[in-house]
Amino acid sequence: HEENGKKPWTSRASKKLKSQPLPPETAPLRMQRESSPSKTVAPQAGEAVEDIKGDNWQTLGNSSDEAACKPKTHIVFLKVHKSASSTVMNILFRFGETRNLTFAFPFNGASQLFYPHFFAAEFVEGFVAGQASQFNILCHHMRFLPTEVRNKPPRTHTTFYFAILRNPVHLMESSFTYYKGTSAFFHAKSLEEFLQQPSRFYKAGDSDSQYAKNLMTFDFGFNHNGEASARHVQLMLQAIKTAFNLILISEYFDESMVLLKEALCWDLDSVVSFPLNSRDGSTRAPLPDFTVEKIKNWNKLDWEIYTHFNQTFWEKIDRDIGRKRMSQEVRALQKRREQLARTCLQEGESVAPQEIKDQSLLPLQYGQARILGYNLKPGLDKKTEQMCRRLITPELQYSRSLYTSQWVTDKWHGEGKENVGLVIRHTSGK
Repeated sequence: HEENGKKPWTSRASKKLKSQPLPPETAPLRMQRESSPSKTVAPQAGEAVEDIKGDNWQTLGNSSDEAACKPKTHIVFLKVHKSASSTVMNILFRFGETRNLTFAFPFNGASQLFYPHFFAAEFVEGFVAGQASQFNILCHHMRFLPTEVRNKPPRTHTTFYFAILRNPVHLMESSFTYYKGTSAFFHAKSLEEFLQQPSRFYKAGDSDSQYAKNLMTFDFGFNHNGEASARHVQLMLQAIKTAFNLILISEYFDESMVLLKEALCWDLDSVVSFPLNSRDGSTRAPLPDFTVEKIKNWNKLDWEIYTHFNQTFWEKIDRDIGRKRMSQEVRALQKRREQLARTCLQEGESVAPQEIKDQSLLPLQYGQARILGYNLKPGLDKKTEQMCRRLITPELQYSRSLYTSQWVTDKWHGEGKENVGLVIRHTSGK
């Protein structure tokens, strides 16, 4: 999947990537390595208990919901960088488009919600000061700030909050390639050179420093340069647990999609996907053990977040689904993906960017990574072609298309548009 090397089939551009087995019953932490500006004060790792438990981090997603299973349509997804989040975003785009739901788009159709600033309501297209702007799905890159994304549900629904994590070792290896042009990485000849003496390259005050240290911590709204004491880590973990209904793990993407399907009461086709924003194998290399340990120590806060929620991920599977049923669900998901690959893809797999024939399906090429894409199989009927195109349309192109549909063509006020959802309010200065 996105930057994590896990694919449902073998890519033409990289034949060495293999699917990952389900872990043993003890569910140990996965350790294998790849061969492959709002004025609102946000909580920071290292703050006092009374600060981090204030209004900023009141319970958002953990409202009790005992009603009969009904597909959830009010969703907040924290799109954590380099964690298969582009693939998850495609799933949300498809679900929303086919059901005429509304998205909280960045202002003027931008690709991010003014990241790396803390999320603020005025970053959203359609926000009007003094009014509550309502949308169904919020899923673009942002730095999370819960007071600005406020759920005021009618009695018939609650908003579902979820995020996805990635092993910080794999994440940093990917970030070094993808964000090579950032301040901290630009002058380092290799990731090993950067880790040998980070102080030569890393400046905590740089505006893009988060890409080089504790990126997940930063995306969740905490101080990525904060201390990693047991007390502060516990406060951070508790804040995340309070705000989110579900935390997924990208190394176990298929298992994650089964959990998401169950939590949202969606069907199988709603969560099936092809990997998007995935790089080829040309920039992947095995990491020595000493490099792995340096990455874990350098990204201590991220490591604490990941290890904790990797454990709770498997605890949730054991408690809510069970390993046997999970295995069956994963096989069904993989089988459906393989069927769609045969139906939709000319080569049956991902291809290198220079092999993509339709330039409207070419993913953004950024940094030193070569981002793979897909070719549609020719001769598809109109309905099948539309379904397949949605599955493989890159993030930026899909977002622009949906933004145009919702705003430029003024479908926001059209009949059938379900515009009662999560409520976004401006709370800066409170």
